[in-house]
Order: sequence, then C-alpha cells, then structure tokens
Amino acid sequence: MKTYTFAVLPGDGIGPEVMEVALEVLKVTGEKFGFNLHYKNADIGGIAIDNHGLAFPDTTKAICEKSDAILFGSVGGPKWENLPPKEQPERAALLPIRKAFNLYANVRPGLLYPQLTDASPLKKERIPSGIDIVCIRELTGGIYFGQPKSTQTLPNGEEQAIDTMVYQTSEIERIAQVAIDTACARGGKVCSIDKANVLETSVLWRKVVTNYFKEHAPEIELSHMYVDNAAMQLARDPNQFDVLFTENMFGDILSDEMGVICGSLGMLASASLGANSNSLGHPFGLYEPSGGTAPDIAGMGIANPCAQILSAAMMLRYSFGEQEAASSIEKAVEVAVTSGTRTGDIAFGLESVDTASMGAAVLQSLA
Repeated sequence: MKTYTFAVLPGDGIGPEVMEVALEVLKVTGEKFGFNLHYKNADIGGIAIDNHGLAFPDTTKAICEKSDAILFGSVGGPKWENLPPKEQPERAALLPIRKAFNLYANVRPGLLYPQLTDASPLKKERIPSGIDIVCIRELTGGIYFGQPKSTQTLPNGEEQAIDTMVYQTSEIERIAQVAIDTACARGGKVCSIDKANVLETSVLWRKVVTNYFKEHAPEIELSHMYVDNAAMQLARDPNQFDVLFTENMFGDILSDEMGVICGSLGMLASASLGANSNSLGHPFGLYEPSGGTAPDIAGMGIANPCAQILSAAMMLRYSFGEQEAASSIEKAVEVAVTSGTRTGDIAFGLESVDTASMGAAVLQSLA
C-alpha cells in the first residue's frame, strides 16, 4: 500500500479538537482507497510559545521539511495578545511558515450548499442555488513581505510606520497560472482583482496578467475589476464570479468576505501551495481551515470540524494526487450536512450536534 507522510500542526483553541476528527476521517478514507497515512505532530502558534519559546520553532520546521504536506489547525488567542506584535502567534507563525516553504498560492473555495442558504447574510433570492466560487490569493509577496518595513520616531516626535508593496513579473505570472489551472477545472472564467487606477503594483499586475493569459490561456474568459467594486459585487451577486484571483492584501480581505457570505467559516477549507514539489512530484502544501481558534468555544467539544475535514481532502487532492478519495470526503461532508446533522454554527432551527457527532456523521456518509 502507498504511504503518505505529512506534518500535523493542530495549534491552539479548537485546532486540536477538529484536527482529531479530521485525522479519523483520513484514516477511514485511506482504508477505503488503499493507502496508509504517516504523520507526526508538532507545536505551532501559542502552544509552541508556551512549550518552546517561539511560535514556529526549529523542531516544527524540521518535521515539516521531512513531510510531503502540512495539515494545519489554527493559531492565536487572548492568552498571547499581550506579547509584542511581532511575537504574537499569528504573525510569528503564519508568515514565517509561508516564507519558509514558499507557499505562494492560497486556494480558498467559497462553497455554500443550497440547503444552508439560511446561514448566509445574503437574501435567499440572491443565492437560490447556494454559492460556488474560488478565490486564488498570492501569498508571499505584496505589502505583507515587501521591504522596507519599519516603525520609527521622527524628529518632531511623531511615530511613522512604513510598509512597502512590491511585486515582480515572475510572482504575478506564477499565481496567474494557478488561476488558469483552477479555471480549466471549473467554468473557464477568471476575474483578476486589482487597484490599477491608483497603485503602480496594480498597473503592473494588470499588464502582466493580460499578457500572460493572452499567451498561455486565450481560451479562458478573463476580466478585470477594481478591488472596491469586487467587494461590493461579492455581496451583491457572488455567483457572477467563478475564479477570482488577486494579490496578497486584497485576497486576504476578499476571501474573508467570501467566508462571511458563505455562512460559516466552519465550512470553509483552504490550501496554500508551494513553489516546490514534494517527494511524490505533487505540490508541497499547507492545508488549513479558513476560520480561527474560536477561543470562546475552545474545549467545549462543539466546534464544527467540517472545514478541517475538507482541508484534509484538499491535501489528498493537491499534495498526494488522490482525486477520488478527496471527492469522496467532500461528498460525505455534503451528505452529512444536508441530511440534517449540523453543529451550532449551521443548525438554524435544527437540533445541533457536537464535534464528535458531526465527525461520526461524515464517517457514516463516507462508508
């Protein structure tokens, strides 16, 4: 039997709770489709600060380096909010791990089943068939990583902070290719989001994207939209989009808005794909739920594990090439949820179940 090796970084808050369920689903899926899974746990985020003094310790990095993928939980919480900003779990774990493994492409599906339209703040008549879109976000460039980046005190006593937005042609072209590949597997339509009426980086972005699509994917329907309009259009008619793709900061904001209109972050998975291949010849990637640590319900056993389960399915698809197994998990989640088994975040009048029961329903649908 084939064996796939990955690192498990449960993190903080509800991370360990939902990770436990996702790993059980992966185990059963492997038995069903004839492959073994070998993984090692490691600390990341707040728990790593507590145990190692760093949010992303070298021991964790070493385990990830010996793996073909990373299954990630979530990091952060009130316990560590008094640390200096650069030492807090989110900033000191997420950005370094993206940089360490060159995880440049974030793929975030925005999926809302028709049966869950009550979970969305949008009116039902705007989304009668639910929502099915994908956001592709460039993840290692732009203002989050650009230099110079500093805070200084001016001679007049005022503080001044500087962040620099930088993009190069090669960075734009490689994320454009991810958008093309995604669109080819879907509806063949891409909307590139920028702010080319204001920003020099966006002028370059639009120029490079236009030329790259013309040369490499003329069959794809390409459009462009300013980010402020895109934010409005997502709230007005999300299904006018198929694949959105954009730079780092705009993608951060729009993908979170997408999470809101899709009803619950507890249902939304994501993949962050690297520039390098793993030992299997597939992209090395980090797979995580779109939501956070939910410290208000951590330890109560009521968190929705579906986003973590669906992230595990994305790992099977992208980093291990197990397309059928991934689809089987995704279908099992859909069947379980639409049949009426739901945690509190998506119950809407139905009796809610706990984390373990939600996982059991997915396993039953998977069988």
